[in-house]
Amino acid sequence: MSLENRVQKALVLESPKTPFVLKTVPIPKPGPGEVLVKIIASGLNPVDWFIQSRDLFAPNTPYPAIIGLDMAGDVEEVGESVKEISKGDRVFLEPKLNSNEYASHQQYALAPVEFLGKIPENLSYGQAACVPLTFSTAVYGLLPAHPVGMGLNPTFDDTVSYPKEIALVIGGSTSVGQYAIQILKYLGFGTIIVYASTKHTEYLKSLGATHFIDRNEISFADLPVALPKVCSQPVKIIYTAVTSPEAQNAAYACLADDGKLAIATPRIVPWGDAEVTTKKVYGVFGGPHIPPNREFGVTLWKHLPRLLERGVFVPNRIEEIPKGLSGIVDGVKKYEKGEVNGVKLIVYPQDTPA
Repeated sequence: MSLENRVQKALVLESPKTPFVLKTVPIPKPGPGEVLVKIIASGLNPVDWFIQSRDLFAPNTPYPAIIGLDMAGDVEEVGESVKEISKGDRVFLEPKLNSNEYASHQQYALAPVEFLGKIPENLSYGQAACVPLTFSTAVYGLLPAHPVGMGLNPTFDDTVSYPKEIALVIGGSTSVGQYAIQILKYLGFGTIIVYASTKHTEYLKSLGATHFIDRNEISFADLPVALPKVCSQPVKIIYTAVTSPEAQNAAYACLADDGKLAIATPRIVPWGDAEVTTKKVYGVFGGPHIPPNREFGVTLWKHLPRLLERGVFVPNRIEEIPKGLSGIVDGVKKYEKGEVNGVKLIVYPQDTPA
């Protein structure tokens, strides 16, 4: 039976705020500039829970909906005009949002070749599936030019360095926060202060953190007072991977008047115009598929595989969830209960029980 006539298993939301169900759906056929990927590993993210429980992207989510925003697998079929990618290549990518045929919580999906990379030999499928969405969310706030991001290194120039600069990462143990630390290290920041639980201290030091503020001892409200005790100079670069209003307000209060703040969500707290300031704030939508992000997205996927191969960036640590796509239900519950800490949840769609 030819591939386009076959069917596959997918985890589906039939309608807003309903449980996930395992269904049989058609395997799509790639168009020009696309490939069909046999998905070996799919990464889970807190946004999976938000979409399922809160209909996060309404009214744009198509129902029945297949979601999933981290993918690694093998190229199964190549579309017209694709030259740089071949059948059998191991690839990883961040799927399109709100596009069922491109989502990762299924066994096969489409992928545009301009926004994918070949998996380096030193990474497993599971490790590769840890990277796309959360790395993208971190990097879009820091590297691309204004107004998309801070403009710290839009071209991935390896010679760019900020050895005298200070940065703060709020939520450093999260998947996004871990990549923000590594990106700041790649940029040569001399001081990288991390707000996180101290149980992650040694691991975050290995990623590039130089100073710590314990979130179990210092509240968000007290962070602006605690920060000068760690570093007496004004902090001009802040990334917050925690997006609650309390975290956003704390980050804004910690920021120097001429500083730049990136927040891992496009939904920014409105601070208004009461304070005369030159602070710049970037709400991050970490994906290459929307128009403002496309140009940097092409650059990102050109350089990311080589930087992973060199070990400049390392994937998150993995917690594997069994039962293939069926295991996603348990994984989403772990996010709901706050039981995911310092790791990335990975499922293997091809292991889905018959």
